Amino acid sequence: MEVISVKTNQRNQFVDITDRVQSAVTSAGFRDGIVCVFVPHTTAGVTINENADPDVVFDVLNALSKTYPEHAGYRHIEGNSDSHVKSSLIAPSLTVIVQDGLLKLGTWQSIYFTEFDGPRTRQLWVKMIG
Repeated sequence: MEVISVKTNQRNQFVDITDRVQSAVTSAGFRDGIVCVFVPHTTAGVTINENADPDVVFDVLNALSKTYPEHAGYRHIEGNSDSHVKSSLIAPSLTVIVQDGLLKLGTWQSIYFTEFDGPRTRQLWVKMIG
């Protein structure tokens, strides 16, 4: 298993980690199978989305913030319930096919670490299964 550290600088943020996951696959000499990317945090997640137009990431973050605002009468005393809801919707893990040592993503796809309670330094766990 590889551990990747991600530093965020905003409360809500998408960080493109595609190259870092690919580097983990390459460093391990992994050729064929699947890679699981897991976020061991309850206020962050991981997703795949478009990498060509940065407005897509803006729109997703904007929609999540409008639908689940930071202050909406939540009961959780830490004040980050919106972060827990957003991370549950995005999910803590994803799986990508690896073929001939390369991540098999669509033309416009990237893997994003999603931060909802930053800024922080987080971890991603990358497990290759072949």
